[in-house]
Amino acid sequence: MDDGFGRDHVRADGRFYNPWSREAENLGLAFDHKIFKFFLTRRQEDSITPDATSPEVLDKHLPVIKLDKDEYTKRAASGSLVSCWLGHASCLVSFDGVTILTDPALGDRCSPVQFAGPRRLRKIPCAVSNLPRVDIAVVSHNHYDHLDLNTVQQLNSSQAHIHWFVGLGLAKWFSDVGCGKVTEMDWWEEHKFSDKITVAFTPTQHWSKRTATDTNRTLWGSWVVKGPTHNFFHAGDTGYCQTFVEIGRKYGPFDLAAIPIGAYHPRQFLRLQHVDPTEAVKIHNDIRAKNSIGIHWGTFALAKEPFLEPPRKLKEACITENVQGNFFTKHIGEIFDVFS
Repeated sequence: MDDGFGRDHVRADGRFYNPWSREAENLGLAFDHKIFKFFLTRRQEDSITPDATSPEVLDKHLPVIKLDKDEYTKRAASGSLVSCWLGHASCLVSFDGVTILTDPALGDRCSPVQFAGPRRLRKIPCAVSNLPRVDIAVVSHNHYDHLDLNTVQQLNSSQAHIHWFVGLGLAKWFSDVGCGKVTEMDWWEEHKFSDKITVAFTPTQHWSKRTATDTNRTLWGSWVVKGPTHNFFHAGDTGYCQTFVEIGRKYGPFDLAAIPIGAYHPRQFLRLQHVDPTEAVKIHNDIRAKNSIGIHWGTFALAKEPFLEPPRKLKEACITENVQGNFFTKHIGEIFDVFS
C-alpha cells in the first residue's frame, strides 16, 4: 500500500502509520509525559467571551438554528451547492443530485458510554430521524467524536439506503451494526458511486483507536466527492503535512472544503494530530479550495484553547496567510449556498 509518495503506510503487524514523518509515525502509540500534562492543563481563559461554555454565552455567540428539512431539500434540488454544519465534524453537503453526510457523530457525548466523557455543549439542529435524505456518508476515522454508534444505528433505521464509505479495516464494524452498503478504501483509491459521482479516499496525518487493543488497526483519511459541476473535500481530523499539496494537484480545485480549526491547544501535545487555524488556512490554500467552512470546534470541549477562540484565530490567519478564496464559519443548523 502506497501513500502517494512511494512509501508504504502499514506495518508488518497490520497497524497503519504516517510514513512521511518520523515525529508523526507513532501517533496513538507513543504515550509519554505530555498526555498527563495535557489532562492536568486547565483551559485557557477567554478575555473576549468569559465563561464561554455557559449556555447563556453560547446562545448569544453560537446559536443553534433548527434545521428546516423542507427548505434544505428545496435548495438542494435547485442545482447549486448547498451545505449545513450540524456541529463538530458533521456536515450535510448537496450537489449534482447527491447529499453527503460527513463524520456522523450526533450523540450527546463523544465517548464509548453515554454517562461519561466529553458532552455536547451545542444541541444538534434536528433529530437524526429528521435529517434530509442522505445518499453518501463518509467517515474520516473511528474516534468517538467522528463516529457515533447511536447515530449510525438511527440512520440505519431511518435511511437504510445510505452508502457508507470508510477507511481500511472499518467495514466490519459497519456491517456488524447493520449497515447494508459499505465500501472500504485505501488512500488514493477511487469508487464510482454513480455515472456522475466519484468518491476518493485521501491521506491525512492522524491515528485511529476505538478500544484498548485496536490502536491504528483501521485507516484514517480525508474524502473527495467529485461530480460533473461541483467538487467537495472533507479533511476530517489531521495535523498539517505535505499530502495536502498533492491532494490539491490531483483533485483540486474544490468548490467547498470542510477543514478542522479547533482542538489545537496546547501545541506541543496536539500539533501533530490537530491543525490550528493558521495551518487550516495552509490546507485551504494547498488543496486549492475556493470556499472552506471551519469545522471541529464549538461542539465538544476537547482541548484547552478558549471554546469560542477558533473563529477569531481563523479570521486573523486568513489575513496573515493570504487566504485564497473564502474561509468562513457558520452557525450550527444554518443552511448556506456556495457560489464558486
